[in-house]
Amino acid sequence: MPEPRLIVTGLRRAFGGQPAVSDVSFTLDQGEMLALIGPNGAGKSTTFNMVGGQLRPDAGQIRLDGRDITGLSPRRIAGLGVGRTFQITATFGSMTVRENVQMALLAARREFWRAWRPVRDQHAAEAAALLEAVGLLAQASRPAAILAYGDLKRLELAMALADKPRLLLMDEPTAGMAPAERVALMQLTRRLASGRRVAVLFTEHDMDVVFSTADRILVLNRGRLIASGTGPQIRANQQVREIYLGTGQTSGGH
Repeated sequence: MPEPRLIVTGLRRAFGGQPAVSDVSFTLDQGEMLALIGPNGAGKSTTFNMVGGQLRPDAGQIRLDGRDITGLSPRRIAGLGVGRTFQITATFGSMTVRENVQMALLAARREFWRAWRPVRDQHAAEAAALLEAVGLLAQASRPAAILAYGDLKRLELAMALADKPRLLLMDEPTAGMAPAERVALMQLTRRLASGRRVAVLFTEHDMDVVFSTADRILVLNRGRLIASGTGPQIRANQQVREIYLGTGQTSGGH
């Protein structure tokens, strides 16, 4: 068996002397979808941002394909094959859908020196292939500003895949979407991740999305990992039911 794509060991982080994350450890395989959930204040965002480089751990280690990336900057981590999507879409509204992906391809190849050339002339075939993969090829010539919100999310996914990431971090990827669109977006992500062998770590407030798309689920509470397993295992975990699912909440905060 190959080594896990991501190995997180003993992560700790405190703010003002108050522990936010304590001894969190987990692994993530290539092609796997791993959800990170928990109630408000559980430490999800802190954990997520330590993996992405936005926060430096006080202790612990993060390894990507065997390489120690602990404490590296987000820019360096991105350069090692880690992509990221955010709660708020980051697209260029004045550009077409195709041009947005072409810009992402230029950035992925560090080809800023080619920015003087019309974007529409660069990496057109590869941009078209990415748009076809996310179901947006028919809208390639439309301005991104007029896309429906669910289509914007799919465009952002295509842009995140432009750099051919080995690990994709998705922070509340379905925020603001209609319920029916949420599962569809994550099922699309699952298909693409599996086919491209991309490991996906995501936080999500919608439990229907989590249980229908995650291969495994990590549950945090008060900064500690209290459960890890498949959907059925998490549903059956008494501690999870009491602390999180059993509260009647359908969402968890950061």
